Amino acid sequence: MAHPTAALPMRLLAATALALVLASSPAAAEENAMQTLMQFDDGAGEPRWVAVNDGVMGGRSQGGPEVKGGALHFSGVLSLANNGGFSSVRTVGRSFDFTGIQAVVLRVKGDGRTYQLRLATDARFRGITVSWGGEFATVAGQWTEVRVPLATLRPSAHGMQLQGPPMDPSKVRELGLLLGDKREGPFALEVDWIAVK
Repeated sequence: MAHPTAALPMRLLAATALALVLASSPAAAEENAMQTLMQFDDGAGEPRWVAVNDGVMGGRSQGGPEVKGGALHFSGVLSLANNGGFSSVRTVGRSFDFTGIQAVVLRVKGDGRTYQLRLATDARFRGITVSWGGEFATVAGQWTEVRVPLATLRPSAHGMQLQGPPMDPSKVRELGLLLGDKREGPFALEVDWIAVK
């Protein structure tokens, strides 16, 4: 009869094998592939956020960022006066290398409106910064995870859609959020975290 402790290495080996199988499962791989960029906790790597509204073109929309309670709050009032109609916030002071990244993932609580994720590099069109944008929908009052694939982002400059250039993912210097759904009135978007995968 084998000593009880002789079975211990076999149990340990079985447990290790099980752990390896679980770690290599699609769900575990999906989770491991996620890398958090921002969690709004005043950490040293957190970028500063600034507002850019349609006032730069004569519009009257108001909106801006506030980081509080471990989340980014982007809120204001959209106006269509004077051919305006957008409000945005963007990061400053930090660059990102998105080489090999498939998508940006955000955990958001919105107001039922459709927002845009926007990325900018050093690319220019007639001296104007080019940004690449993709939309994501929100559910009023509910936290949801939204995924914006980089392959779906489209370039524009000052609202003018462009045919190119392709985005250089290694040179992202701004990450932003924009509302421009042509609906006047108050808006509010809360972001718990931003990640890439």
